[in-house]
Amino acid sequence: MPAPDAPVTGAHPSPQEPAAAGPARPSRLDPAIAARLRRTSDGLVAAVVRQHDSGEVLMVAWMDDEALHRTLTTGRATYWSRSRREYWVKGATSGHHQYVRSVALDCDGDALLVDVDQVGAACHTGQRTCFFTELPVGGDGAGGR
Repeated sequence: MPAPDAPVTGAHPSPQEPAAAGPARPSRLDPAIAARLRRTSDGLVAAVVRQHDSGEVLMVAWMDDEALHRTLTTGRATYWSRSRREYWVKGATSGHHQYVRSVALDCDGDALLVDVDQVGAACHTGQRTCFFTELPVGGDGAGGR
């Protein structure tokens, strides 16, 4: 059983601090994993989150080294909120938990694929997935095969 919700506070570096060469702040993440990450200028890596059994894409969020460490060690999806500038465990306040089944790093090291067992809505709007607005596609790409 994953660990219960823990306090999720913590300072984060200012966007001016360099992050591409390494973590923007100290973290308990395994150095071998940290060395493989290619971070944005503010020290973050995109996390694409999907339902483990159906492959349904649920959301995209951001992780720094410490958020990834917490995710890997607790089995609870933990992200960095760019707007609130703090860590958040998915479901800590909403009850819509994400229990992590696996995490994969892409070939370039700049994105994570997080497979979860989603309980409740993944989107802050209350929708199951954040990807509920379909856009029109025209030209040869619209079923022209």
